[in-house]
Amino acid sequence: MAAKIRQKKLDAIAAAAMPIGQKVVAQFKTADGESTGPPLNLPADATPEQLELLLNQLLNQGEDPLPYSFHVNNDEIIKDLWVDRKDKSTEDTLTIVYQPQAIFRVRAVSRCTSTLSGHTEAILSCSFSPDGSQLATGSGDCTVRVWDLNTETPRHTLKGHAGWVLNIAWSPDGKTLASGSMDNTVRLWDPKTGKQIGDGLKGHRKWITSLAWEPYHLNSKANRLASSSKDHTVRVWDTSLRRMEFSIAQHTAAVTCIKWGGEGLIYTASQDKTIKVWNSSGMLVKTLEGHGHWVNTLALSTDFVLRTGPYDHTGKRHKTEEEAQAAALARYNTFKGAGAERLVSGSDDFTMFYWEPEKSKKPVTRMTGHQKLVNHVAFSPDGRLIASASFDNSVKLWDGTTGRFIGNLRGHVGAVYQVSWSSDSRLLISASKDSTLKIWDIKKMKIKMDLPGHLDEVFCVDWSPGGDKVASGGKDKQLKIWRH
Repeated sequence: MAAKIRQKKLDAIAAAAMPIGQKVVAQFKTADGESTGPPLNLPADATPEQLELLLNQLLNQGEDPLPYSFHVNNDEIIKDLWVDRKDKSTEDTLTIVYQPQAIFRVRAVSRCTSTLSGHTEAILSCSFSPDGSQLATGSGDCTVRVWDLNTETPRHTLKGHAGWVLNIAWSPDGKTLASGSMDNTVRLWDPKTGKQIGDGLKGHRKWITSLAWEPYHLNSKANRLASSSKDHTVRVWDTSLRRMEFSIAQHTAAVTCIKWGGEGLIYTASQDKTIKVWNSSGMLVKTLEGHGHWVNTLALSTDFVLRTGPYDHTGKRHKTEEEAQAAALARYNTFKGAGAERLVSGSDDFTMFYWEPEKSKKPVTRMTGHQKLVNHVAFSPDGRLIASASFDNSVKLWDGTTGRFIGNLRGHVGAVYQVSWSSDSRLLISASKDSTLKIWDIKKMKIKMDLPGHLDEVFCVDWSPGGDKVASGGKDKQLKIWRH
């Protein structure tokens, strides 16, 4: 036995030692499998930077080179071709799959520019509008507040709820703000004037757990809103006529989370351990089963592009509704490409499941590793990574195309409640019970910035779609705005 172990060690050392001057034959390919240029004789110690330089020349990107990431057999090349390969054979032609990274870079926020008081109870949710120009918070003091981001001062206090405001959601055109409360109602607000639009949308018998608007490219009127509740039902409302279009009541326990996908499908997660998929007229399409406990959270690979709709990082304004809808559709189609919309669910059973609901009702893979319940999951804006936050004090990273585990982000000393990605997918921020926020450098898998300052648990965090601001709130009743 000892001889076997010794031999294995020797083999590992021999495999790791790169032959001097060794060459490998490599072929660049796109993610869709199309070859770029001829097969090339490359040095085995070629770094990602050198590969990027070479690829930009092959693609004639002379004046304006683009950043790329490179993968061999689904493993990203981080150090060099030889070190980052598992097979270590120089005989075969190596396929290097390249993918463009975001052209713009988001800088890590590093300082708190404002600590805004006003709420008299804990802040439970905070959210930037789709174009990043407005910010809203929902609180246990039964109010929603809208904040002026230019002056970093309160703009409106929206009063009307008689219970905690548990969640808020911006309409995809940014003109309406919806809030769901423990008073069983959904209310709509005009964020410009701070006035309530009509009376509350009544019908749910228990509190509202989640809200989701129909994506902009499917409906530019932005007048359909879905709400889920602890009363086991989901209701879809026409917000302009202020009435319920239909109710879905097939879950047998509280519905915890709702997502409205880019293909028109509505995804609902429940404490009955299932996820159900509905079409936009309320017909059940399929039931996704596998979890052994409550399903807490859902994330779609298209979440970011659906959230921002027609708005991109250039800040371009569209003159007409039709033009904006066409822009939103083009952005969605470009993002989706040939792939199907992917879904990840996180549960109290400590696991996550990775699904492709359009193709099958069986999970692609089961993602295990967390030691306590999974509280929040989020796809990176480019859809290539998944981050999961858990009560085990850790954030874990997973491959967004396979569900494969990539690594742990450790540093928090309390439960992690929420994570939010920067719009270039290079940074991640996490909010924790330990009263801190942490920014993670995804490439290095390390803490980039520790952001202390909150006086108690941080319940919610959101990174603005433009990448220049972060908002956070929690038990200390204070909203903090962070910039770089």
